[in-house]
Amino acid sequence: MGEERIKGLPGGLAELATVASLPPVRSAIPEPVDGKRRKFRTIWISDIHLGTKGCNAAMLIDFLDSTDSETMYLVGDIIDGWRLKKKVYWPAEHNDVVWRILKRAKRGTRIVYIPGNHDEMLRPFSGMNFGGVEIRRAAFHDTADGRRLMVLHGDEFDAIMLAHRWLAVVGDVLYHLLMGLNRWVNVVRKAFGLPYWSLSKVAKHKVKNAVEFISRYEEIVARAAAERGVDGVVCGHIHTAEIRAFGGIEYYNDGDWVEGCTALVEHFDGRMELLHWPEEMARRARFDVVASPAAKAAA
Repeated sequence: MGEERIKGLPGGLAELATVASLPPVRSAIPEPVDGKRRKFRTIWISDIHLGTKGCNAAMLIDFLDSTDSETMYLVGDIIDGWRLKKKVYWPAEHNDVVWRILKRAKRGTRIVYIPGNHDEMLRPFSGMNFGGVEIRRAAFHDTADGRRLMVLHGDEFDAIMLAHRWLAVVGDVLYHLLMGLNRWVNVVRKAFGLPYWSLSKVAKHKVKNAVEFISRYEEIVARAAAERGVDGVVCGHIHTAEIRAFGGIEYYNDGDWVEGCTALVEHFDGRMELLHWPEEMARRARFDVVASPAAKAAA
């Protein structure tokens, strides 16, 4: 993309284009060629926060290389425009995430991108298609077993975002400080051979006000879904993966790729499941350790 064209882009898109420009012809981390991917009808992921040090891009790349689906929803805060405006941070792994998503679209996967509050600079482009990625303000999804789900980021129902944006920005700064500490904790854990662990996730569940906020948020979102006559709702925003029912409304939150590293998936029979990818990777590592001696013995 030419320099003059970048300068002419509106809002935060200029910063984004300067950082990412165009995805590379090939990724820095090659895709595996064994083709061993778990197949799903639909995948929902959100709150990746590309452009921040807290983004677990390597773990997300492993997820993208291990799964496939007919449809993928990107449920907001995929790119962190708030942070990119303050400081440019875009390592090769973040380009690799973009490259893999665009490659899925090229292979025939339907990709629907619903911008959140951190990538709100893309909201004016709702209804447009970029490289096979549909931009939508919200979407409706019909499951294989006939349920209709509303899909949206969820910041629309965050009272702090709506009434006190400055407080949300301050909270964002404090949150990133906590994520920096979380990163160092996991560097130490990795040195001792321990699996990934989310300090911020544990802290959130220990603080009474945070727990009350999450519970209240879930109820408000479920009520909004009921008012729109759907069977359930899929959202992100609060970085808390959850599947629960509120009366006759099913509430699904696909979590994030900063703290919990989770995805929501729909199986081909309509069954919904949350995948906690750190646990999936740990389970796979244990299996590889067990299988390795067996393979050697068979040889």
